[in-house]
Amino acid sequence: MSDAELLNRVTMNPQLMVGKPVIRGTRLTVDHILNRLAHGDTEADILREHIRLTSDDIKACLLFATKSLQDASFVPLALESVR
Repeated sequence: MSDAELLNRVTMNPQLMVGKPVIRGTRLTVDHILNRLAHGDTEADILREHIRLTSDDIKACLLFATKSLQDASFVPLALESVR
């Protein structure tokens, strides 16, 4: 599946979930899916809980995050101490 096809699975509507990116046709936000993955849930865990989701929806969340970060600059959350 191409990047464009995956990204088409993500939509933003100011009247839905305060404009956060969501998986098309759901009220599941991209950040919710990413947070679950970050905290150890597997793709299978998420798909089992949300039967309307597909593996491509989860891939779309990962791609959306990747594309969103490509042109961003960041302030570090915490400075590392140099020893």
